[in-house]
Amino acid sequence: MATDRTPTTQLATLLRDAITRLNRRVRQSRPIGELTATQYSVLTSLELAGALTPTELADTERVQPPTMTRIVAKLEQRGLVQRNPHPTDGRQVILSATEAGRAIVAQHGQARDEWLAQRLAELSPEERDTLQRAAEILRRIAQS
Repeated sequence: MATDRTPTTQLATLLRDAITRLNRRVRQSRPIGELTATQYSVLTSLELAGALTPTELADTERVQPPTMTRIVAKLEQRGLVQRNPHPTDGRQVILSATEAGRAIVAQHGQARDEWLAQRLAELSPEERDTLQRAAEILRRIAQS
């Protein structure tokens, strides 16, 4: 069966599949705990952004505001997220990760890094060099 796919399109498909599979496997390496993947994602977004309004957080996570309200409430009950008054709008609050929330993000990040480092250690020096170059290229693509 003939295909009209260009080598660039084929490479795009190959890379997308490999990145998706690797990302899924790295996510699976995080410590199993009481947090859902969505709750962990929210904590990570707050850690990366520093602080966000509930609406900004819902937009970042691509969920509806009522869904975000429930997620934040559960994280707040666990002492992982805190609410602070908005500096310019008294009707809003700013959400941020607590020290305990930041510690969980760091712990999960370390577990994922350790898993990936173990897999990389199994590769040849040439393969690791290739991945180093590929990582730099992928970072450039992601920034464009």
